[in-house]
Amino acid sequence: MLTSQSFRVFKDQSFRAIVTMGGNFVIVAILLIFIYLMYVVAPMFESAEAESVATYALPGSGKTLSLAMEEQNEVAMRFTDAAEAIFFKADSGDIINRFALALPADSSITSFYMAGSNSSTAAYATDKGQVLLASHQYRISYPNDKRLITPVIEYPLGEQALQIDPEKQAIVQFVFQLGEEGHSFVARTVDGRLLLTRFSKEGSALDEDEAELVANTVELPSPGINVDFMLIDEDQRVLYLASRKGEMVQYDINDQEDIVVQQRSHIVKADRQLEKLSWLTGTISLLVVDSEGDTSQWFPVRDEGSFPIPTFIRDFESKDKVTAIAVENSRKGFAVATEQGNVEIFHTTANQQVLDKSSGTKNITQLVFSPRSNALLFESDSGKMHFWTVMNEYPEVSWSSLWGKVWYESYQKPEYIWQSSSSSNDFEPKMSLVPISFGTIKAAFYAMMIAVPLAVLGAMFTAYFMAPRMRRIVKPSIETMEALPTVILGFLAGLWLAPLIETNLPGIFSLLFVMPIAVLIAAWSWTRLPSNIRHKIPDGWEAFLLLPLVIIVLYTSLELSPFLEHQFFGGDMRGWLTNEMGVSFDQRNSIVVGLAMGFAVIPTIFSIAEDAIYSVPKSLTHSSLALGATPWQTMWRVVLLTASPGIFSAIMIGFGRAVGETMIVLMATGNTPIMDFNIFEGMRTLSANIAVEVPESEVGSTHYRVLFLAALVLFSFTFFFNTIAELVRQRLRRKYSSL
Repeated sequence: MLTSQSFRVFKDQSFRAIVTMGGNFVIVAILLIFIYLMYVVAPMFESAEAESVATYALPGSGKTLSLAMEEQNEVAMRFTDAAEAIFFKADSGDIINRFALALPADSSITSFYMAGSNSSTAAYATDKGQVLLASHQYRISYPNDKRLITPVIEYPLGEQALQIDPEKQAIVQFVFQLGEEGHSFVARTVDGRLLLTRFSKEGSALDEDEAELVANTVELPSPGINVDFMLIDEDQRVLYLASRKGEMVQYDINDQEDIVVQQRSHIVKADRQLEKLSWLTGTISLLVVDSEGDTSQWFPVRDEGSFPIPTFIRDFESKDKVTAIAVENSRKGFAVATEQGNVEIFHTTANQQVLDKSSGTKNITQLVFSPRSNALLFESDSGKMHFWTVMNEYPEVSWSSLWGKVWYESYQKPEYIWQSSSSSNDFEPKMSLVPISFGTIKAAFYAMMIAVPLAVLGAMFTAYFMAPRMRRIVKPSIETMEALPTVILGFLAGLWLAPLIETNLPGIFSLLFVMPIAVLIAAWSWTRLPSNIRHKIPDGWEAFLLLPLVIIVLYTSLELSPFLEHQFFGGDMRGWLTNEMGVSFDQRNSIVVGLAMGFAVIPTIFSIAEDAIYSVPKSLTHSSLALGATPWQTMWRVVLLTASPGIFSAIMIGFGRAVGETMIVLMATGNTPIMDFNIFEGMRTLSANIAVEVPESEVGSTHYRVLFLAALVLFSFTFFFNTIAELVRQRLRRKYSSL
């Protein structure tokens, strides 16, 4: 039979084991969260790989002018110099079908052009000044529940060749872009003329088959250089002409009646030649390959003039001379092949090489990505075709793209930007974690500016000066505030507090000065009252008298706000800030977040700090008072030092709460991921960004994994600061434990 003593020992050991087990479970749970986050994030940092699937003899005959694949990587095709389209199996080279293109019988081929990476259309030009467009398409059917891909050739502008040169001279070089409103062709004829021909539809707007293509041809001004390369952007506004010496001329061809030579540039080093000029996906950036094997990226940047000029952005070095280049269809990546047979894959936004692999052959002449960028097809001058699969899921991710300034297309300079998605397939993802990390710190900073002074000073007064009866009312009331759902606080902050602050800006700012002065005047006036009046208020209840004062000052400031705004800011303080001070103003800004999130954090800091101060042994305070110290001297010199570990813990726990807060910042900040410490601007935090974008992201995509990386950053951020806080707390505890 257990005695009372042994039973107490049993209970003590049992609960000690339970508490220890619970603590271990917490540690294990945190560790599992970290492991899972790492599990999701780690694949982004794996190296790209490529595997050779097949090598076979060139299917069909003739010289290859262009290669292509369909998106399932089952069927490939080649356009030849005999105006033939040959379709074959990508993994074996077995010919599936051949199509002879419908060129005019009395003409011969003089040049060829394959449209950009997102297009399936190619064109042959003839010695009669004509161009025939042909597009390779793939029809998918499922006979007997098995996928069958049937390749076909279609003629997007009709089976009849288009007359580009009215004088019927041979076209030695040309480019084109097709559009919904019209189609543009730029051609260089054998007699040296540069022609811009634009086709538009006339006729029935309801039946495209009845609409007729009408051509309008103008001769372009001479560029003053030997034209070896031509490019037109997909909007049919800009034309680039370049020579092998690296001289480039930019034309504005938007208005066919007013062709303007906008800019002359030199895009390679003086001792090098231009070998290849290609569009990056989206036809904004140019890929410039020089004779030393360097590939550089250029895109238009607007200067002080009226039009943007091509600007060098970054370069990518290859081991030797580049013989072929291929651009990814829907990402800002490209591949080059070198004389020694190396295939190298780069990503422009990430500014990194993601793959460098030897093909085992030399002098690769043709190179193409599959539409999904998960396969490569290339041809060597030995007459062999090579088919590779490529594992390169996350080329956009690099240290520089996540944490460094990146010069994105159409931006004036390198910046930190978070813009993860767009409606465009050739969109350049902008996944810098810096703006949302900055927003997290900014939101927490302004919340702590509000919460820490109020919570700590309130805890000091409540624990040390307030009457016990009043403390029993105030402390539970403030702690009850923590039970308020943050979604309610965010809702009120976004829909009620934000408009209120915007409407009463002068009054809100006057409170920063008027309220402290009013409290000090009230305190001074209280000390000057006769003692018989002051003693009617029991000790510790003086703070109760401040409630009417706070309400009166708040009401008066808000009522005087329109007068102050009219008197000092011309009736519009928001406009004054923007126009006179150059400070942008957003209704849902840092002031709103600071007040709302500060209100949410105050109970946490107050409760822990008040308990720490109240727990200071009374013997210390009595000894200090007995030695002649005043109550305030005792508070500052004895109580605060002894309670400092607990107060510091309260502040750091409150800071962790502010950093991880989601709903308030989601509803009250405007969710603008900008780098600006302006109190009148909003922000986007890590937690809010995760909450907004995870439901919309594709599982396993780069966007999805970067969001989990943001969660890992938030986890590490709070873990780091909590660890530092614990180390500081332990040091303070050791330092002041002897008091």
